[in-house]
Amino acid sequence: MKYVVLIHSNPQPWGHPTIDYTQVGRAVPDQERAAMAKEFEAMLGELSESGELVTGLALDAPATARTYRFEGKRPVSTDGPYAESKEQLAGFFVLDCATRERAEELAAKFAGPGDVIELRPEMEF
Repeated sequence: MKYVVLIHSNPQPWGHPTIDYTQVGRAVPDQERAAMAKEFEAMLGELSESGELVTGLALDAPATARTYRFEGKRPVSTDGPYAESKEQLAGFFVLDCATRERAEELAAKFAGPGDVIELRPEMEF
């Protein structure tokens, strides 16, 4: 079963890794941030080796987005994100896990200072 780990954050200025650009992330001592980055990279390596990591992307700043809504009889495009949220989608990873429990265990490891993590299963048709 595939799961998407959605990373929501509000880095100022926008950048990745988000821990380096959020107020709460910058408050973490440099040595601790470096250790966290090393642990994260090791986890990604393990997930890649196990075949559980399908893909992942860091997303550009919300200001670079285009929003499409259907109005009347056609789609209309506007600049920027217009989500009703302070946090924006910063990136995502797609995992292929045997169980939801495993996906939840892994999703918790993606949580970092200043980020909100959402785990969502793939819809099966």
